[in-house]
Amino acid sequence: MKCCGLRGVAVAALALSCLGAGASAHEIKATADEAINASFDIVQTSITTDGAQAVFRTQVRAAAGALKPQATGKFEGSEVYAYVWPTSLNSADVGFEADQGIVALAATFHPDFDDASKRASNPTNRDRWHAHWVVLNEDVACPGGLKVKDIPPGTTPRLPPDWPGAPILIDSPEYQTDLTDAVVEVHVPLDQIGALANARFDGVTAGLKINANLHAPLLCVQNVFKVASGNLSLPGRVVPAR
Repeated sequence: MKCCGLRGVAVAALALSCLGAGASAHEIKATADEAINASFDIVQTSITTDGAQAVFRTQVRAAAGALKPQATGKFEGSEVYAYVWPTSLNSADVGFEADQGIVALAATFHPDFDDASKRASNPTNRDRWHAHWVVLNEDVACPGGLKVKDIPPGTTPRLPPDWPGAPILIDSPEYQTDLTDAVVEVHVPLDQIGALANARFDGVTAGLKINANLHAPLLCVQNVFKVASGNLSLPGRVVPAR
């Protein structure tokens, strides 16, 4: 499968995460690429507001969610596949400490472990696509150039109420996550996101991997299958649904 790295654009994205309005695009459209698996070949991505919710939507060339990681039977070294919306939101907007990195919503599948919130009504999420907020940082140790930010031992940073207990900046809210035909959608209550109206975003499909030694970085971006903008420039703008 064709993939690309995010190293080199991560710093630009971190800078953009401090900005608000100013982008001219609304949804992001991308040219189909036969070299990329159809399940991960983004052709359009958007974030719209509809009543009391925001809808994060990505359309791929075909068969959204059909490709999943192979189960290995163990946590260390296991894989995660994800449809990701990197944003310009501040980490404080989704319940973490301020200014921690790139805030992204991700629809993920990982058959080897559960990372649901301790408050979740369905704590078993290894057999379904489900949503997370994550905070990404640049890390040259990761093949894709980015990691989910680690929580150093002995520190007690501010964390969202649905933090699942892993030593990384991740949240596990029970958002409605739908994959139908070529479309992935995550429905997020607007009262759970600060500053969304002025946010910028992009679309990414990626594979992540748990470190085989369970040492920092714990969760790396391993492969980037496609970036909707081509360069993680976050050109999308949140708009009201038509």
